[in-house]
Amino acid sequence: MDRLTPPSSGQPSQPPADAWSDEVEAEVFKPLTREEAQQWRARHPAVSVWRVVGWQLALMALAALLGGLFTQRLSVVWSVAYGGLSIALPTALMAYGLTASPLSRALAAVFPGMARLSLAGVLFWEGVKVLLALVMLWLAPRVVPDLSWLGLVAGLVVVLKAYWLAFWRQNRRAPQSGVF
Repeated sequence: MDRLTPPSSGQPSQPPADAWSDEVEAEVFKPLTREEAQQWRARHPAVSVWRVVGWQLALMALAALLGGLFTQRLSVVWSVAYGGLSIALPTALMAYGLTASPLSRALAAVFPGMARLSLAGVLFWEGVKVLLALVMLWLAPRVVPDLSWLGLVAGLVVVLKAYWLAFWRQNRRAPQSGVF
């Protein structure tokens, strides 16, 4: 009889007891002590969302400049810049909404440490960010004269890569000593 075929007695088939013993050892979860948690936080500092926005704007300007230098067309510069702004501006709005808006400050004062409200705020502002980005991309042919679609997509992709660059730079700066 095949191992995966249930026996005819109607009882569910179970893998043999030794089927997983050689492949995977069960890891035991061990909570960190206060000192270990502080050390981990020191080695892995949080990346500021404003730093990401700054990287996005810097990369957008660089991409627009390079696009203009390579093509010698002003329409490509505007297309790359608009593609980058269609990501950078919604990200900046989300950063403001999560960190500095009167609503976020009021909720933090009234409900300190409320993880559910924080998650709800992130989901709300992420929705606003996506909708604004989609509206900006939909308006691109009307806003940018002689739109270069390749330039628009290039600016969009370059600015999206700023997230990775900001995290990579932050991790390079973090001290790498320790047990973890």
